[in-house]
Amino acid sequence: MSSKTKSQYICQNCGYISPRWIGKCPECENWNTFIEEIIHTDEKKKDKRIDLKASSTEIHTIRSIESKRELRIETKLEEFDRVLGGGLVSGSVVLIGGDPGIGKSTLMLQIAENLSDKKFLYVTGEESPVQIKMRADRLNFNRDNFFILPETDLDIVQAIIYKNNPDIVVIDSIQTTYISQLESTPGTISQLRESTALLINIAKSTGTPILIVGHITKDGTIAGPKVLEHMVDVVLHFEGERTHNYRILRSIKNRFGSTNEIGIFEMTENGLREVKNPSEVFLSQRNYGASGCVISSAIEGTRPILIEVQALVTETSYGFPQRTTMGIDAKKLNIIIAVLEKKLGLYLNKHDIFLNIAGGVKISEPSIDLAIAVSIFSSFRDIPIDSETVILGELGLAGEVRTISNIERRINEAEKLGFKRIIIPRNNLKNLQSKKRKIEIIGVEKLKETVSLLI
Repeated sequence: MSSKTKSQYICQNCGYISPRWIGKCPECENWNTFIEEIIHTDEKKKDKRIDLKASSTEIHTIRSIESKRELRIETKLEEFDRVLGGGLVSGSVVLIGGDPGIGKSTLMLQIAENLSDKKFLYVTGEESPVQIKMRADRLNFNRDNFFILPETDLDIVQAIIYKNNPDIVVIDSIQTTYISQLESTPGTISQLRESTALLINIAKSTGTPILIVGHITKDGTIAGPKVLEHMVDVVLHFEGERTHNYRILRSIKNRFGSTNEIGIFEMTENGLREVKNPSEVFLSQRNYGASGCVISSAIEGTRPILIEVQALVTETSYGFPQRTTMGIDAKKLNIIIAVLEKKLGLYLNKHDIFLNIAGGVKISEPSIDLAIAVSIFSSFRDIPIDSETVILGELGLAGEVRTISNIERRINEAEKLGFKRIIIPRNNLKNLQSKKRKIEIIGVEKLKETVSLLI
């Protein structure tokens, strides 16, 4: 059979394939995202290739396979190692996404600086070697076994890796790389998928950890089809507000450790500095005696973090009141507002409500629901809440305060930072260890009961 050529149209947002061009993607419902890609097939050669691979492939019984503990490379950046689950695993592929200028390249250079005994290959498709040198000079970074390869053709990159045998490889970024056998341009779905597959094959065959830097879309997800995140071993998001110095490295997927773990860094003139005690950082500028400000605790991965929830309730100047959130899902705010109106009789339909988690951190767990409700009540009535009190609890639609997890860790963190009182769900009291504490622990069952304790 002769070689056949056909074209197909692929959505650049979700990877949906169509035999013809269409304006709106039926999968993700985005407009004008389809790009034509040419596919060459030679069925005769394909059949020979499959027969050859099948004849040389061995199968194993489970008893014949030796179990080995994965070898890890500690980067000596404790926050980065924490997120990875103890360090880089040999042969792993780590995908790191983040906004432009957030500090991804700086993080890569600092890892290379700490691993001065490792041979480091930095493949750059976006910056020139001179630009990387300028950043390295700013970070006072200078070492001999750090190699820069300005190349986007992955066939060449593969040959360089096999020839030089580096200990760690960085690809910056995956959207600029391409495989010459494909006719599609860099950054398209086909190129992203095949480029990532090639890098995974290199990592597994050589045992070299590969760190892949990726762009993100407007909604904060890594650009490219979702299948990329399924292909790699670890997916990390490097996030933070440009107006804040703090950066959060969040684990979204990790085959070698816990997910949703976070590492916290501070961006300084000399690079990223690890934040060993994030609770003190997020509470360093907290308000004392101001209405609408409440202290709560969130668990990110394995560590408890004390945060300040801030609410501002003002009469609206518009026909439809505003609901604005920073660091929390807006849908959660709407639910809590409905509970406040129903159970406490607050009439908030003529008020703008602004909610913020101080420090730029994003919280998704339900343990801060009660703190959000109390902060809105405090701002609405203009009644300050005791600044030495920590408030915890998930809020149900009936106004009940529901049990939360990891209560001991949260209490210990609050006690360590010198808080005098902590309000928790009453059902959590029975699971507490019976030991003498300096902090007063109060259990509550209802939202109304919590408010009566605080005013």
